Amino acid sequence: MKKLLVFAAAALSAGILPAPAQTPPSEMEVSLYEGLHAAAAAGDVMGIAVAGMAKVDPNSRDDNGRTPLHVAAFRKQYAAARALIVGGADPNALDRQQYDIVTIAAVANDLAMLKLALDGRASARNVTSPYRGTALIAAAHLGHAEVVKMLIAAGAPLDHVNNLGWTALIEAIVLGDGGANHTETLRALVEAGANVGLPDRNGATPLALARGRGYKDMIEILERAGAKP
Repeated sequence: MKKLLVFAAAALSAGILPAPAQTPPSEMEVSLYEGLHAAAAAGDVMGIAVAGMAKVDPNSRDDNGRTPLHVAAFRKQYAAARALIVGGADPNALDRQQYDIVTIAAVANDLAMLKLALDGRASARNVTSPYRGTALIAAAHLGHAEVVKMLIAAGAPLDHVNNLGWTALIEAIVLGDGGANHTETLRALVEAGANVGLPDRNGATPLALARGRGYKDMIEILERAGAKP
């Protein structure tokens, strides 16, 4: 809750109202699912195979724009997600809130689902969320360092700027707490070649933002990388 409040305040200060967060299917929605959505929610691989043989559309949508693959990702149904991808589900589909399974897995810190998605041709380069960001930005915001490293290895754009005017590097600072997880996230981004001089829309550089928050370890990493205030 604290992170959500920090993010909302930061978004308001940037002149943008908070946008809808990811919306996993509720238990009520799941109870009403039929066909592939029901099979995905339950992890019913056999049901998914039967639907495939019957030529059921693997990219059908529920009322929130979720495909069965979105449902499997939200509910951590790994075997079902794999079966859906093999059966032709689009691993890059976006739901109504503009989230793909890579970003869903990144936010959940779900390394197993993330690897499955990336192995299944999902792209780490997709622009997602109402903030026009990326899975890398979402993971950096939350300090999910191992997710960040996996996304970097998959070719995620290091310097993508979302509609708040922030990169992954900046989000690790302004939406982080300066602790070990966010510091390791920032270190991974810097070592991968993220632009340490790219400022936010107010002209504040990553180093200036870290100094303003007193994040000593982040300051040291940025200064060693040649960052300027």
